[in-house]
Amino acid sequence: MELIPREEGVRRRTMRQVVVVLPSAFTLGNLFFGFWAIVSAFNGNFRWAGWFIVFAGILDMLDGRVARLSNTGTRFGAELDSLVDLISFGVAPALLIYFLDFSNAGRFAWILCYIYVTAVALRLARFNVLSAGKPSTGWFTGLPSPSAGMTLAVYYPFSQTEWYRASLAYLDLQHQGLVVLMLLLALLMVSNVKYPKFPGIGLRSARGLFGLAVYVTILLGGILVPEYFLFPLGLLYVSYGIVRATILGLMERPETVPETDERIADGGDPEPPPVTHERRANWRDRRQMPEE
Repeated sequence: MELIPREEGVRRRTMRQVVVVLPSAFTLGNLFFGFWAIVSAFNGNFRWAGWFIVFAGILDMLDGRVARLSNTGTRFGAELDSLVDLISFGVAPALLIYFLDFSNAGRFAWILCYIYVTAVALRLARFNVLSAGKPSTGWFTGLPSPSAGMTLAVYYPFSQTEWYRASLAYLDLQHQGLVVLMLLLALLMVSNVKYPKFPGIGLRSARGLFGLAVYVTILLGGILVPEYFLFPLGLLYVSYGIVRATILGLMERPETVPETDERIADGGDPEPPPVTHERRANWRDRRQMPEE
């Protein structure tokens, strides 16, 4: 029997504790940037408020990756992550849009922000229930809340670009467009529309190379031209789920229900079977038989 030296055992336990705490540290960093985004939006610094929500999204992605790679995922970490996501991708984007445009839109404009935050809370609660104790799949049921929150967050930087002012400003997206966008995102989060997860990274398979290309493209676009790149990317991801669900819905054929089944489903009595010559003969034989 091989004995582990005491100092080596203590070192291993210490390293294990550090690895276990690391995902929660990323989660709390997510909360830090989400709260900072709220403060910045309140002070009218909408551009940096949007970027802080994006930073929170990056940390949210990293905490899950670290937990899976180190096999240190815990129920505590999952619950903490959901609470933090409600603030960073629910409350923070809603308040950003409220201070940006809705604060002067009427007494009850804040209800739109409340609807969005409610959808985020329902989305996260459903995700926790559906994913508890089940293997991970390659699809999300409903639009992920980080995607919805970051799409709202990067709208303002996109609206300040020269390309937006020269092409899309006449659509007045900062008023009616934001209302439609918030309601659409809220609806998609609580819907059953499927959205793909980001593929894994690898060099030994076509799927791994595709995942690497996706991450490199997003990284380069986010670093070089974030104002032009991130908001259209968010709209593209949102539109993908809608288009896919529409195509699959049109391809499905409705099941043909027999007429008798339709009558029963409507509460009516099924039609009696047609009277044939054989049935008449059986009835005559029964009438001629003496009763016991």
